[in-house]
Amino acid sequence: MAEPTRVADIISLIPLTPHTTELVLRPVEGPMSFKPGQWISLQLPVGDHPPLNRAYSLAEPPSSTGHLTLVFDHVPGGKGSGYLGSLKPGDQLSFSGPYGHFLLPDSPSTALLLVGRYSGLVPLRCMIRSMAAQGTLPSTTLIAQAPSGAEQLYHEEFLALAAAQSDFHYLSFVTEDPAAPATADAVKQTAGNGHRVTPLIAGIKAFARPLRALLMELGYDRKEVKLETYD
Repeated sequence: MAEPTRVADIISLIPLTPHTTELVLRPVEGPMSFKPGQWISLQLPVGDHPPLNRAYSLAEPPSSTGHLTLVFDHVPGGKGSGYLGSLKPGDQLSFSGPYGHFLLPDSPSTALLLVGRYSGLVPLRCMIRSMAAQGTLPSTTLIAQAPSGAEQLYHEEFLALAAAQSDFHYLSFVTEDPAAPATADAVKQTAGNGHRVTPLIAGIKAFARPLRALLMELGYDRKEVKLETYD
């Protein structure tokens, strides 16, 4: 049975970095309920056998506006990102969802460890903004990895939050290597040495899977490490 399809108006497209754009949608039929960490599937009228389905995590928690905020990266020659980049406010997109089980625990009993590479930061940012808005942000360490300094998504926002909230710690690494040792060392320092955290990791498999393996070496059960991968 096919998933129900909805239609949304495009409200805005705003460049965030040289290779990423924020896309804000407003569902025509009214607000959609979802949880931070979930994603929707855009159904794009391109490709050899349209629609071309593309999954995008939600970057902002639910709000009174009903807007859905996504971030897409511009893939050279990519049919999906190429089409999205050609759109303008007032155009419409079809989508379905929400989907996914990459969610925060209802009541985390330990500190949070959030680790994301590049666009993998999008669902983590949604979680952070939701908890901060509700005043429920626990002791949290965010470890971010970007392929270049210019592509550090939400860098200034996270720096400002770390300056404003003593329980929020932000570590940022710039490297083209998803498996860079510095990122693994930061995870080990945060989650090892007797410290117990609730880990959530998002990014490409070459980034996320080695970090899950590292956490398992540190004594975490595989099911304790929540993973969201994009390739």
